[in-house]
Amino acid sequence: MGMLQELRYYLKSQSTSLPRYVVEQTVMTLLGGLPSLVGIGLRGIAYKALLKADGLPLIEHNVRLLSPANIRLGKNVYLDSGVFLNALPAGITIGDGTSLMHGVIFHVFNYRDLPKAGIWVGKHCFFGEYTCIRGQGGVHIGDGVYTGTQVQIAAVNHVFTDPDRYIKDQGITAEGITIEDDVWLASNAVVVDGVTIGKGSVIGAGAVVNKSLPPYSVAVGVPARVIKDRREASAVRKQVEEQVHYGELERMRSSPS
Repeated sequence: MGMLQELRYYLKSQSTSLPRYVVEQTVMTLLGGLPSLVGIGLRGIAYKALLKADGLPLIEHNVRLLSPANIRLGKNVYLDSGVFLNALPAGITIGDGTSLMHGVIFHVFNYRDLPKAGIWVGKHCFFGEYTCIRGQGGVHIGDGVYTGTQVQIAAVNHVFTDPDRYIKDQGITAEGITIEDDVWLASNAVVVDGVTIGKGSVIGAGAVVNKSLPPYSVAVGVPARVIKDRREASAVRKQVEEQVHYGELERMRSSPS
């Protein structure tokens, strides 16, 4: 690969065109590192010209955006410091009221031109610190989905059937992942390609989900296995309800507008 080809490849990985790259990098260099409410306010105004947003986005300092023209943010989306969004080429869509905490990565970069690549996230979701989503096969996430820290969701897999060739030279598969509404994935859970997690499910800490799960599953282990249906847990529910705590954010979101 010649120098010119490498340069073109680099630009393709960063933005949708050279002129946009220049503008994006200039704006993000000038404003990307500003801390405090001042920085959030200035980025909210300026970054709205770089990406698609309903209202002013809430973006902390040191957030990295690649191909921001392909990023769509709903109202009151919050991106904490250290978030990295790579939106090439099909893009990233994040619904109203969703928060990405420190170090979260949404990575779509699709140099193989896979037809279903992209990440689509619903409303009022929460992604804990250092959660990583890879969307080469397409990741569709419903409303009210929460993750703990360091959750891995990867809609891509390497082919390794030929032991006489490097794995890197054997291509990939990318079927896609669907996580329906009201799912909680505890810290260090892993969701592999080709999986659907049904509505209302709970995935235990450190579990590896390698098969689709029906709605309201409680699944734990490696590989994850269903140990109960949440709808049948009335005795547990009564015990847990006595210990539940709600914060100011939950109260604000549940109150009438």
